[in-house]
Amino acid sequence: MVDIEQPKKKAAGVPAVLSSFKFGFREMGPARTGKVFLKMNQDGGFDCPSCAWPDPDHKRKHAAEFCENGAKAVAWEATRKKIPRAFFAEHSIDDLFRISEFELGKLGRITEPMLLRAGADHYEPVGWDEALHVVARHLRALDDPNDAVFYTSGRTSNEAAFLYQLLVRAYGTNNLPDCSNMCHESSGTALTRVIGSGKGAVTLEMLEQAELIVVVGQNPGTNAPRMLSHLEIAKKRGADIVSVNPLPEPGLMNFKNPQRPSGWVGKGTTLADQHLQIRIGGDQALFLAVGHLLLEAEAAAPGTVLDKDFIERHTSGYDLYAKHNAELDWPAVELATGLTRTEIEEFTQRFLKSKATVICWAMGLTQHREAVATITEIVNVLLLQGNIGKPGAGPCPVRGHSNVQGDRSMGIWEQMPAKFHDKLDAEFAFTSPREHGVDAAQTVQRLRNNDVRVFFAMGGNFAMATPDTDVVHRGLRACDLTVHVSTKLNRSHTVTGKEALILPTLGRTDHDRTVLGPQSVTVEDSQGAVHLSTGNLVPPSPDLKSEVGIICALAELLVPDVGQIPWADFAKDYSLIRQRIGRVCDGYEDFEERLRANEGGFLLAHAARDHREFHTSDARAQFSANDLTWLPTEPGRLLLQTMRSHDQFNTTIYGLEDRYRGVHGTREVVFVNPADLAELGLTDGQYVDIVSEFAGVERRAPRFRLVSYPTARGCVAAYYPETNVLMAADDVAKGSNTPVAKGLTVRLEPVAS
Repeated sequence: MVDIEQPKKKAAGVPAVLSSFKFGFREMGPARTGKVFLKMNQDGGFDCPSCAWPDPDHKRKHAAEFCENGAKAVAWEATRKKIPRAFFAEHSIDDLFRISEFELGKLGRITEPMLLRAGADHYEPVGWDEALHVVARHLRALDDPNDAVFYTSGRTSNEAAFLYQLLVRAYGTNNLPDCSNMCHESSGTALTRVIGSGKGAVTLEMLEQAELIVVVGQNPGTNAPRMLSHLEIAKKRGADIVSVNPLPEPGLMNFKNPQRPSGWVGKGTTLADQHLQIRIGGDQALFLAVGHLLLEAEAAAPGTVLDKDFIERHTSGYDLYAKHNAELDWPAVELATGLTRTEIEEFTQRFLKSKATVICWAMGLTQHREAVATITEIVNVLLLQGNIGKPGAGPCPVRGHSNVQGDRSMGIWEQMPAKFHDKLDAEFAFTSPREHGVDAAQTVQRLRNNDVRVFFAMGGNFAMATPDTDVVHRGLRACDLTVHVSTKLNRSHTVTGKEALILPTLGRTDHDRTVLGPQSVTVEDSQGAVHLSTGNLVPPSPDLKSEVGIICALAELLVPDVGQIPWADFAKDYSLIRQRIGRVCDGYEDFEERLRANEGGFLLAHAARDHREFHTSDARAQFSANDLTWLPTEPGRLLLQTMRSHDQFNTTIYGLEDRYRGVHGTREVVFVNPADLAELGLTDGQYVDIVSEFAGVERRAPRFRLVSYPTARGCVAAYYPETNVLMAADDVAKGSNTPVAKGLTVRLEPVAS
């Protein structure tokens, strides 16, 4: 039943605890729930398979070191439900396609390889030998290895990711798109350019030491709930916190920490001292204005605002930046941001009084056309006051998927630098291809042109995660073979090539045992800490293979004579993989030895954070001069941002509830400011088609219910992946090629109720 109520003004607390255990009991039962929850994010346990938020030092870990959405993710994976053979026999591919994403995920774990043969309309079970021979046969038949694409989900472990990229490069291509291409690629592009590393330069301890924390383009209450606990620590130590978001998010209004008694019975903690309800696409203008005001304040009181010593010793481009930013078009800034000059000046006052500032962001920034410029503008503001490489300060991109950062460290990137290739080649005695491969957006473009013959996915849900949904579906169906390494069904398994395979794999929670005994994998979190992950549950089927096992078995069929690569040994002993990682991947030197010596894992080095050393083109942190850009709209047009509900992680739908926003029983809703509804002659509860407009082409998401909501004027919001159909594969962020999912120009067309 669909029910819309007023949005909440508090997050977590008792409702979050009850929701966690409700999901756990429903999917796993009480005993299994207790066993799993007590091992999640603990030393000797397994890493949460959802977000990449880091764990505190092992001495500070809580017995319940997980959040509501982490509990949902684990319950979803560790469910006792299994899909029987009869289900596939009874349901054709067309039947499966008609099942909703939510209902597919509820069916249970896949327990054996499933093959859709050419000309058939049902999956059938096959053995591993036949399944892997089908993959090898198709790949060997290609005239050009670049006719295959190998996608990676962020959930893949370091060990599996390293072997996966090794297999793909031994095969002869760099076509390694991954989910980073669609989320934080803009962060990596911008930060690499201006500070020399694409990773954030803030640890948990540094965040807690900050005097000012700006959370921009991010909803921690849903997307990284454990972050709220550390914001609360910083708050209690006296930090100012500012949220910058078109939507008011309850997690930053008031947080009831379920790990503390006060979170159960108390009033909770008000986290945000100021909320800037920014217009979509106005973030670059905001930080351009903050930089302008800081420069003005320094001119009025020389030596009191800027860190001139840091600027002179560690940066370049300051004079050009200062000259470029000396004049500011304030009317344009106010139009771009939807904020008043007074609000921006109040915001800037917080920078003036702070001696240590952290700025955090997520996909609310990275999925704009001007995302790279926006992030460099944030770095400009940090550099002005020396807020990098010292306690309580720095840029903090909050990456979404567990180990998405580690996958990149392992070489999952279509354009790895020559240094990586040289070390890989020397280690394994072969010559890896140097021609850059395709990223996610380029893969969609190639699918549009029917230029992909084999599509292989290590996890994820590419058919729904990408833009131009209908185009992607047509392109996948034109492939000779599609392969998905998965734990459960999703939409991508129902959008098949002429032949298709589902290869079932162990999840994070599953015990992984080889002939040499139990094995563990590793992950790298959003702030560069690496630690072991060890599943503790009996796998749902003896026919499951680990991702490492699948890769090694395929490699022995596909590239047995390429280089000197001991695939069979790697499949049995993961420590051997880590030894090779340590010799190839920057920052992972002596990998296995460091894991053994550090019970809670170890922190990767970061030159800018640790030593104020910048591996840029001139060995300095670089100021950037960016022109003010924003997103004007014509009358009757609005700006759309896609986002998650509280009952989902990426494209995985756990339920039809968005408790904090007051939406129950549906996902086809669009949130609109009540004043915009009145101006457009629309009413709360009315049904509309959302129509996007890009480069003269219209795209349509049909029949969405209007929800009157206090979002920024001129801005609307709706859930993905349902609205990915509105995104265009050719509409990408400048510099990073990330598909644009924020700032889409749309109109709302009424339809019959």
